[in-house]
Amino acid sequence: MDDADLIVRYDGRVPRYTSYPTAPHFHAGITSAVYERWLAEVPVDAPLSLYLHVPFCDRLCLYCGCNTSVVRQDAPKRAYALNLMHELERVADLMGGRPNVSQIHWGGGTPTSLPADCLVTIMDRTRARFHVLNEAEVAVEVDPTVLNAPALDALRLMGVNRASLGVQDFDETVQEAIGRRQSFAQTEAAAEALRGLGIGSLNLDLIYGLPHQTSDSVARTARAALRLQADRIAVFGYAHVPWMKRHQALIAEASLPGPVERLAQARTMRGVLEGEGGYVPVGLDHFALPDDAMAVAARARRLHRGFQGYTTDAAPVLIGLGASAIGMLPQGYVQNATAVPAYSAAVKQDGLAVARGVALSEDDRLRRDLIERIMCDLEADLPALARAYGADVAPLLADAAPLTGFAADGLVEWNGTRLLITPSGRPFVRNVAALFDVYLQHHAATPRHAHAV
Repeated sequence: MDDADLIVRYDGRVPRYTSYPTAPHFHAGITSAVYERWLAEVPVDAPLSLYLHVPFCDRLCLYCGCNTSVVRQDAPKRAYALNLMHELERVADLMGGRPNVSQIHWGGGTPTSLPADCLVTIMDRTRARFHVLNEAEVAVEVDPTVLNAPALDALRLMGVNRASLGVQDFDETVQEAIGRRQSFAQTEAAAEALRGLGIGSLNLDLIYGLPHQTSDSVARTARAALRLQADRIAVFGYAHVPWMKRHQALIAEASLPGPVERLAQARTMRGVLEGEGGYVPVGLDHFALPDDAMAVAARARRLHRGFQGYTTDAAPVLIGLGASAIGMLPQGYVQNATAVPAYSAAVKQDGLAVARGVALSEDDRLRRDLIERIMCDLEADLPALARAYGADVAPLLADAAPLTGFAADGLVEWNGTRLLITPSGRPFVRNVAALFDVYLQHHAATPRHAHAV
């Protein structure tokens, strides 16, 4: 079957599955009071991850789907940093002791848009209230065009040991269309400066499906990216969702590549990264050097998927701090108020800002595990997984009925109980995962998602 036929059959709108149930199904019934109880129930020796969200940028890129806004004044950033610390203190009080932290991720927005002294102070308070393990990963997302000397000094004092550089595309025509001018020289200088701090692990983010991109142009970007010698490279498909992110409406839809071209671009970038760079594919959209921890975890079937995408982090508890941040606990998910004013007002009132979430049922946990294994391992044994949960496999097998069609199209191997995604099926792995999403399949009000390819 050719690409056009595959697109017609499978390029629907499906979630990215960074959680299950996915965020559109969170509801206001999960409040800060519920979160307080859930935090108090977390075992004192449970390993934690922390996610700190900074919803500010110095410029707004038109493709961006993150919860962020352009703020250049110092005062609101300092006020936000104070509220972030208040929330951190409240969470620590509710949990008691000094819980072990195995991973810290600063995301945004642009985390380094906060004043450098605020970044250091927040990190110092984090280490005071939590036991950050010596081997903990401390990661930060970086915009190379605004990485200045004070920010670099702050990252050194914070103990950052992994950085993710936003690249997206090096073509000037594409950059102009998405409002993100960023030369290769700027990006290379940022990578060298970060390595000069002793940050040994670098990630790059690339995007296909942007306005004016072609297979040839993304190949040039991928080859340029190889020169930066990153340990990991993520290759995301641009999600054009102007009904959610109004600034995306400034991108002319006529300039966007169609679905067949998007699929060709994804394959082209993969070919460059694997064939010329020696990277190995990880899950749907990540690539890693063979000896990188992510590639090792993928081979060992220990890879996980969370709100930042693929991760080696196996902590059962993720504490989300900041506006719009999402947390994961054994009992369910919580999400803070998205707008900074609402977040700040809630934190000032009682130290927490939960606006919505969802409690997990046993069926949710089973399906979450199944979807994660499909997304991470590209295979799953349905009866074995059902047995692990003491559940009846029959509903899963019923949901799996369409896999015979996927198998006929060469996207999966399916023997009636065991599923394996083929190399041709890798771009469609979200479609396979979606078969087991009861919220997507059976709820009348289905949220709008980005295209699968």
